[in-house]
Amino acid sequence: MPRETRTILEAAQTAFESQSRELEATRDRQLRAIVTQTATGTGNINHTFGLDRKFRLVFVRCHFAGGVGTASFKLSNDSANGSAYDTRLFTISQAGVNKDVNLRIGGGDADDPSAWTFQSADALRIEWTNPDSGDMTWGLEVGLAMAA
Repeated sequence: MPRETRTILEAAQTAFESQSRELEATRDRQLRAIVTQTATGTGNINHTFGLDRKFRLVFVRCHFAGGVGTASFKLSNDSANGSAYDTRLFTISQAGVNKDVNLRIGGGDADDPSAWTFQSADALRIEWTNPDSGDMTWGLEVGLAMAA
């Protein structure tokens, strides 16, 4: 009987170790997966983006067409803790026609803690005032990934 018990325990341990490796591999794939969210329009940009859990910003792209002029393109943390905790993260001083936004966050900035990591109820807010809302259109795309 002790030999059978030992065999059963060894088999269970092997199964647990295999399951643990599979779960770790799944977690790694999820942390590398990027969720793309988009918005488009002709007026001002004032959009928030987020996931239902802790996340990090991977990229922001915005293309502008038609019209003329540029304006500041602002990225902020819209904190779930209230406006006292909202934080400006980055400003591109001139964005508009012929000045598209192409921002990629990588390397050490992708690791927590980082300004680019948001808590589960936080949101990334992007703001831009259209200098020619009658003629200029924009297409905005952000990439978000789950954070550890």
